[in-house]
Amino acid sequence: MLKLYPIEANRIWGYELWIASTHENGCQKDFEQSCGGKYPLLVKIIQANDTLSIQVHPDDDWAVKLEGPGNCGKSECWYILDASPDSKLVYGLNGNYSKEELAAAIQDTKLEKYLNFVSVKKGDFVNIPAGTVHAIGEKLRLLEIQQSCDLTYRLYDWGRGREVHIEKGLQVIKNDVLSEIKTFPGQFETSFATLDEIKVKGGWSMFCSGKKDNPAAVKLIYILEADKAVIRTSEEKVGKAIKAEEIYAVLPGEKITIEGSATVLKISVKS
Repeated sequence: MLKLYPIEANRIWGYELWIASTHENGCQKDFEQSCGGKYPLLVKIIQANDTLSIQVHPDDDWAVKLEGPGNCGKSECWYILDASPDSKLVYGLNGNYSKEELAAAIQDTKLEKYLNFVSVKKGDFVNIPAGTVHAIGEKLRLLEIQQSCDLTYRLYDWGRGREVHIEKGLQVIKNDVLSEIKTFPGQFETSFATLDEIKVKGGWSMFCSGKKDNPAAVKLIYILEADKAVIRTSEEKVGKAIKAEEIYAVLPGEKITIEGSATVLKISVKS
């Protein structure tokens, strides 16, 4: 079992903590070495003090077409950790529009009227398949689980002057029917990961199966809440105290136990 320590990246709108990553743009070397290679997921905490850009990510096919062999797409999902009463997200478009219509709206700085704005609260879950137009609003803190990809196409940046990627972004947009945003249901399976929320009262154990040195077999345990709780491996008699927003990697062949009162999110790569 390995406790992972974040890599912090300051942004114009707040900051990101890359809390489980073997991506070249922010690699936790001890994690990469322990799991035997590149882990297929990237997990972040995002603190948005201001609204992020309107953006879209390519799927696996478009990532290769636009960026070359060896690239993968970026589907992601968000677990809202904290929100103000008026927090909102951009979650897709509010209708079906042609690329020409969207390009004109961007050029005329009128894209807002084409976007689907939704209110969110602490505990909500948002699934964002690749190709979905989206943006995180201000006064939000969230956990992001995604494919291990750092490809982002900005469509619109509220006049902040950063580079935008309109041509590529418009090519990869999909306007599929999206999942309803609601409180995390306890278990959810995306196209790339499976998430399980476990409420520990007294004790809970988990064995990580799979072949050693197979990064995709590694399980992540993210601590949502903890009250006088500890975590330990089967070889340890005394557990280590845990607290909210910590994350642990459990390697194949390991068994871990959490004792006390806690709520944790188990993150698994979808097989």
